[in-house]
Amino acid sequence: MPGKPRFKPPTADRLNRSALHYLERYSSSAANLRKVLERKVLKACNHLDLNPADYVGMIDAAVESFVRNGLVDDKAYAETKVSGLRRRGGSKRKIEAHLSAKGVDRDIIASVLGDDDHSEEETGHIFARRRRLGPYRTGADRTARRDKDLAAMCRAGFAFETARKVIDAEQPADRPETGDPDRDPEV
Repeated sequence: MPGKPRFKPPTADRLNRSALHYLERYSSSAANLRKVLERKVLKACNHLDLNPADYVGMIDAAVESFVRNGLVDDKAYAETKVSGLRRRGGSKRKIEAHLSAKGVDRDIIASVLGDDDHSEEETGHIFARRRRLGPYRTGADRTARRDKDLAAMCRAGFAFETARKVIDAEQPADRPETGDPDRDPEV
């Protein structure tokens, strides 16, 4: 229908349904959920010539409702993100930046990272293996690419000393030396 408006004025019920729909698909912190709802309200308000400030109370009430009911828990969100990012080789600095961008409180970030049992060197090896850096590089150009590999690890948030230890390692941490370079050690 050509005359039907695309946007409807925000109501508490619509905001709650939108938040629930978002949380069904994504894990979120309280601050991130607030940003999502603010964007939704802003779009509708811009389209309908309404004042977005009139809906701040509704957004706050919706977020508080989901926090109170346990559907949004910043600590659980942070623990899940830390676990996933560490498994993929994320450095502490990268994880801190990611969680801060999602609005997680610094005290919660520090607490969750303090409980993390992965060492920076261990996750550095995971990162290097995923990106095929240093000892995980195939081919003979390892020494020629050393500086670029170090830079890649430092850009990923690893300290220079950690990056140097990982890149300069003789043998990958997860593969023992067999003596026969043509033989796969897992076989």
